[in-house]
Amino acid sequence: MSSVKVEVVVEAHCKLGESPLWEEKENSLLFVDINGKNVFRWNSLTKEVQAVSVGAAVSLVALRKCGGYMITQGTQFAALNWQNKSVTTINYADQDKSNNRFNDGKVDPAGRLFAGTMGNEIQPAVLERKQGSLFTLYPDHSVVKNFNSVDISNGLDWSLDNRTFFYIDSLSYSVDAFDYDLQTGQIANRRSIYTMEEEDKIPDGMSIDTEGKLWVACYSGGRVIRIDPETGTRIQTVKLPVSQTTSCCFGGPDYSELYVTSASQDMGEAPCEPQAGNVFKITGLGVKGLPPCPYAG
Repeated sequence: MSSVKVEVVVEAHCKLGESPLWEEKENSLLFVDINGKNVFRWNSLTKEVQAVSVGAAVSLVALRKCGGYMITQGTQFAALNWQNKSVTTINYADQDKSNNRFNDGKVDPAGRLFAGTMGNEIQPAVLERKQGSLFTLYPDHSVVKNFNSVDISNGLDWSLDNRTFFYIDSLSYSVDAFDYDLQTGQIANRRSIYTMEEEDKIPDGMSIDTEGKLWVACYSGGRVIRIDPETGTRIQTVKLPVSQTTSCCFGGPDYSELYVTSASQDMGEAPCEPQAGNVFKITGLGVKGLPPCPYAG
């Protein structure tokens, strides 16, 4: 087995880096700085970094089938035109909760965009509890609330057979699973499949590999862990030189590289971390991921 290597690929120094996304046709990695209100695109061939500044906290970026990207900013689902740097609102969520904002999200294999909300953070992971919900933006631009009483809506993905939806509400310290109906987008039968170990800290973003195992970025834990959802066991840990690891996705020419975002905000009493907020690439894992799905609307 090849040796695992961790390296910085984008010196972004994000306040709150999140939502890494590989775009194959551009040989590029996109990611956001939520509190910096920027969407970034790093070209893996030229190493050029471009950025588009948006008007509110931008928590995710996704591909769009008809071109451009989808983002969530504040409590809006929106379309981002990279060429003219314009943002067009598609629909809203949580309009009755002025302190809420979107957090993590992802597109399912049928082209629906799932994204969750959370209450206003006083400091990282300290917030008014149970204010968030998980929403789906359908290709016709309609929005459906799947459930509420969420603390920090975070990582999500689908099993290889599309029959299971995996989901993280960070302050539950658990990775959960639901039965999934790909035809309708409906979820049911929630259960916990993995409870975080104390040293893992807070579960954040998540990505599945081609073997059906889940990779979870651990906020304050400085690591990503690989989980077997069938057995509920942690089978691998990769540590990074920063504590606030936030999310991960597979990318590169054959999707064998795991990209990890991080945060630099509110380090408090933590020792100096000069690489905090940067984007890392992990190679030598011996597994591959899947291309992201584009939003169909």
